[in-house]
Amino acid sequence: MILANSQGLSAGSKSKPVPMDIVEIIKSVEGTETGALIALVLALMSAMAHAIFGAVVKSGDPILNRGAINICYGTAAAPIALFVTPWPTPELWPILGIAYVVHFAYEWFQVKSFEHGAFVLVYPIGRGSGPLLTALAAMIVFDEILTLNQWLGIIMISGGILALAQVNLRSAIASGVNMRGLKLAIGFALGTGVLIAVYTTVDAYGIRLADNPFTFLAWFFFSGLFGSPIIAGLKYRRLETPVDKAALFTRGLFGALIGVISFGAIMLATRLGQVATVAALRETSIIFGTALGVFIFKEKVTVPRLLLIGLIAAGAVLIEW
Repeated sequence: MILANSQGLSAGSKSKPVPMDIVEIIKSVEGTETGALIALVLALMSAMAHAIFGAVVKSGDPILNRGAINICYGTAAAPIALFVTPWPTPELWPILGIAYVVHFAYEWFQVKSFEHGAFVLVYPIGRGSGPLLTALAAMIVFDEILTLNQWLGIIMISGGILALAQVNLRSAIASGVNMRGLKLAIGFALGTGVLIAVYTTVDAYGIRLADNPFTFLAWFFFSGLFGSPIIAGLKYRRLETPVDKAALFTRGLFGALIGVISFGAIMLATRLGQVATVAALRETSIIFGTALGVFIFKEKVTVPRLLLIGLIAAGAVLIEW
């Protein structure tokens, strides 16, 4: 095992030993075809995990669930961040701070959209509005140049997801859903989509800036302790009906495991591959999300929805053509 000294000493911090084998492997495949293939696999893995993650947050009380999830993975990440990985360098601290603020806002908008709208409605709106914005941000921040096929694939994924949201919206209106709640759900979902583009760009910048990517990941998950759990704690104190603590802990623990896979995989993917394409591929989570909406939340799926899911899948294939 090699002792890490890659990030040296940050101001006022001490160096700490960390296994570097996997870090060196990651560095060795950056910018290569192998790295691009690994990024593809990680993005699709993240997509599947994120659909499950969203379903866990949606089940029961979204705010309490999100708080429990962050407590679980934040607590697990704390000793890794503090005693295992190298401490962040001075230039990385501001990025971690920005990531904390953006993710806190994203978590809030997401849980509020889940509170006010059906999973099959708000999840597509949130995921569909992100890829195009991320692609534009990647052009500016990372100087990424996309091929025509990649642009078409991203447009097909975003367009398919947003069209799916429109189909679901019409169905919700026809069913006589509360319009005030519906408008709130759509507003929070659109805000979620914008914040997805922002956090994807910030996270990609941070994990590329960090010499050891696990430094960024560890501190990202550790910082989750100081966001949603505070909001969840305030809500918990105001509850009049007792909460099944065992069930809440189970959802928190399971959600944390899935969340680490989802967010960890996509962050590593943005270090190894193009930010715009891996971010778009991650949004194929809507395919898995629709399936979860049908089988877990007993929400209906129609032929138009299936056709649009096919369009999204075709867009993902076109990106990698």
